[in-house]
Amino acid sequence: MTERLRKPIISILAHVDHGKTSLLDYIRSSRVQTGEAGGITQHIGASEVPKDIIISVCGKLLAQFKIDFKLPGLLFIDTPGHAAFSMLRRRGGSLADIAILVIDVTEGIKPQTEEAINILKQYKTPFIIAANKIDKLSGWSAKKDSCFTDAYNRQPPKIRQDLDMKLYELIGQLYTHGVSADLYTRIEDFTKTVSIIPISAKTGEGVSDLITMLSGMTQKYLEKNLHIDDKGTGKGTVLEVKEVKGLGTTMDVILYDGLAKRGDSVIIGHPNGAIVTKAKAVLKTSPLKEIRVEKQFINFPEISAASGLKISAPDLENIIPGVPVRFEREGVKTKNTEAEVQKEIEEVQIKTDSSGVIVKADALGSLEALVKTLKDMEIPIKRAEIGTVNKKDIMALEEIDPVHKVIFAFNTKTLPDAEEIARKTKTKIFSSDIIYRLVEDYEKHIEEVSKLKEKDILSSVTAPSKLKFLSGFVFRQSKPAIIGMEVLGGTIKTGVRLMNTDGKIIGTIHALQNKGENVAEGKLGEQVAVSIDGAVVGRNIKEDDILYSFILKDEYKILSENLDILSENEKNALEEIREIMVKKDRLWDVF
Repeated sequence: MTERLRKPIISILAHVDHGKTSLLDYIRSSRVQTGEAGGITQHIGASEVPKDIIISVCGKLLAQFKIDFKLPGLLFIDTPGHAAFSMLRRRGGSLADIAILVIDVTEGIKPQTEEAINILKQYKTPFIIAANKIDKLSGWSAKKDSCFTDAYNRQPPKIRQDLDMKLYELIGQLYTHGVSADLYTRIEDFTKTVSIIPISAKTGEGVSDLITMLSGMTQKYLEKNLHIDDKGTGKGTVLEVKEVKGLGTTMDVILYDGLAKRGDSVIIGHPNGAIVTKAKAVLKTSPLKEIRVEKQFINFPEISAASGLKISAPDLENIIPGVPVRFEREGVKTKNTEAEVQKEIEEVQIKTDSSGVIVKADALGSLEALVKTLKDMEIPIKRAEIGTVNKKDIMALEEIDPVHKVIFAFNTKTLPDAEEIARKTKTKIFSSDIIYRLVEDYEKHIEEVSKLKEKDILSSVTAPSKLKFLSGFVFRQSKPAIIGMEVLGGTIKTGVRLMNTDGKIIGTIHALQNKGENVAEGKLGEQVAVSIDGAVVGRNIKEDDILYSFILKDEYKILSENLDILSENEKNALEEIREIMVKKDRLWDVF
């Protein structure tokens, strides 16, 4: 067995638009982000930064911090979301050895930042914080590619003070989330305090400091985790499966241990049982290139961990991204490899509900990211699968509450026959390659459904309302009586029967006027003239009387089952109406 040190695997997390991919772009000097939908990374990628690049970029700082960098380089993985970070794991923990949490220094901690912190703590993944966008501070004088201290020292006192205040506020926010953090230049024990490195992913200021801290921390504190058997079984995670011209179906893999070699047996986890094939080609991009977007690959006889690589092999068509993969050759085959990868598959299975929405996506990472988002929103999920939206998906949602008669299609197509059936069955299909847009579309849908539900219910029953007969406002005593009234609860409309506090009906609202104008309804707090058929002032109604809308027992049942559509004052009016009716019939509110 031959052991050596591998590249540490680094994941980057951030709130939307805080500069996660921009930072990685700057590190590798490529423009992956411009090819991503909405500028947001939606698939998982990998980029290698070799040792010689790190030394050339960070040599001055490595010497300053007395770091004798011996690792072969750094391997960055770029994930579409925090749930994908959770999905990228190996047995025993996260796939990432260390993480970068990018925070916009001008905005501080946002909801997704908080979620990222919780996940990092849950997986016990060490991390450092890149306080990004220092160039956005008003008056900041940028010095491209400079280290942070050089950039900071050349700023006017007012700008330095502004940045100090932003960092102080960020440190306070982090403390409230259980994270002890400080500016990296002030830290003595990096195992107890999280480093904050101010940077600009736009100008490159502070990026060399960030890479230096990553290099030093991984080498000093994580070296014991970086020893691999570079001749043994290769272990990895499938990132993506796709067609490549000249290669056929291929899979992108993060190899985190051992060796992958042309001709190896490849064992890949699958929900229906492990798939076993043979590696025809083992390929990589050039250093600093991203395996998602590069079209030129170098064919290697073998590649050792940690690396992002592309595998060409038969029978990859049904492989699901995110599953474990093993590479074995004659002489190093281990026992029960298929059972081992299947056990890992069980750990990433998505739990579903007996009823709810359907989720379709193009990859397991995307699927789990979206499923976690929906679960956090307490949205039940009936089915979550990889693939296109088909007519079976639509039919599975028949006779479902419109709130859940929804299919989320993340970065995947809807077949034409499915679209036709969806139109006929009024099934909503939300399609996007950006998760938060799917969520926004669903929230709008919920709002529309709620309004329609409220409208339907309120149109089928008498709404609860409470009124007061204003003293001194009798315009006509009878046939019909016209009096002034104040709306104390709910809304009154024409056609509604009114009752007194004894539950006796005194008449039906014939018309309403507000400031001399005919109106369809009288709202809470308004004083209106009310024309009431059947009412006779001085006989069945008198000044200062409190009146209520007369509600039938069946109407009360419907309203009591849908209290969420009523305002607080309507609920109060309904309760007072119930108390009046129960005095007349003690079983009135029993169904």
